[in-house]
Amino acid sequence: MNSLDESSMAEVKAAINSEPWLAAHYEIGEKFIRTKDGRISFAFIGLRHNLDSIKSKSQIHLLWVDEAEPVSETAWGKIAPTVREDDSEIWVTWNPERKNSATHKRFRLNPPASSKIVEINYQDNPWFPGVLEQERLDDRQKRPDQYAHIWDGDFVTVVEGAYYAQALALAKEEGRICRVSPDPIMTTRLFCDIGGTGKKSDAFSIWPAQFISREIRVLNYYEAVGQPIGHHLHWMRENKYTPGNSLIVLPHDGDNNDRVYDVSYRSAFEEAGYEVEVVPNQGTGAAKMRIEASRRLFPRIWFNEETTVAGRDALGWYHEKRDDDRGIGLGPEHDWASHGADAFGLMCIAYEEPYTRSERARYSSRGSSGSSWMAE
Repeated sequence: MNSLDESSMAEVKAAINSEPWLAAHYEIGEKFIRTKDGRISFAFIGLRHNLDSIKSKSQIHLLWVDEAEPVSETAWGKIAPTVREDDSEIWVTWNPERKNSATHKRFRLNPPASSKIVEINYQDNPWFPGVLEQERLDDRQKRPDQYAHIWDGDFVTVVEGAYYAQALALAKEEGRICRVSPDPIMTTRLFCDIGGTGKKSDAFSIWPAQFISREIRVLNYYEAVGQPIGHHLHWMRENKYTPGNSLIVLPHDGDNNDRVYDVSYRSAFEEAGYEVEVVPNQGTGAAKMRIEASRRLFPRIWFNEETTVAGRDALGWYHEKRDDDRGIGLGPEHDWASHGADAFGLMCIAYEEPYTRSERARYSSRGSSGSSWMAE
């Protein structure tokens, strides 16, 4: 069963035969499905090679486009006007892959008037079989980088070998990707990865976060390519990250001068009134240290869902570069996702776990003994 005719027709035949009240009204043959009164018939046509043949058809009352993710805007432009009977309908079903796909833009971002958009998943299937449930559980445990796309209907945001795939899936499952509001009396730390000025510069990334008790609350994400320092400052102020309530945390190259403006990021931000900290260079293995720190702290990280989408996309994509011939890892792939991931790793490196009252009491009791050298 390889062709669209065979696979899709078999599904429709099975559905009709499963309901006696439907089966009573249809004639089903090897190559056809039609009502007994001859008014309705089914045609199964692949869009890729038969687009013009659909365009030439008339009296289409229902057009169902299944697996519609790869359908181009050109194809939709030809298909939609073909369905022009009174009360006719177009049904579109697909598993989203790309945010910029023509199908997503046409039917989710800017849906047609009078359309009905329904998100359905395996949880909504009353006939979901046990064999698929076991497959789902296996994917969640063994293939977490693909789980959200396959089973939750998410876009493809992670790749094989993604460092934080499992951690992101768990954060979503545990409800830690939600609405997170800033605490007005706590300092907001702005963790940066430095880019530069000019078209070929790396991205400048910022993760604003607050450390509250043992939680890391990630409030926002910002990324810009080739923009001057003033552009970053404008975004900070626009989002109310001001010198009075914010601390800027830079990586070790925060003291280096920008190639175009010959001023360091540290001095520029300090001149704008901000308090600035520069994290020392961790030396050899710094990238691995950031990844390990992030994985360790991920269970206590909360993301503001609406404003961190782009940053979480970067984390989901951040992955190991591989030498497939030798079967070895070569460290993190340096691509569009690495800047946001580096700033995130800086946040986890800079995090200081607060002392609990019991820990302070334990240290204090040591200090009270005559032989202790520790005092508070």
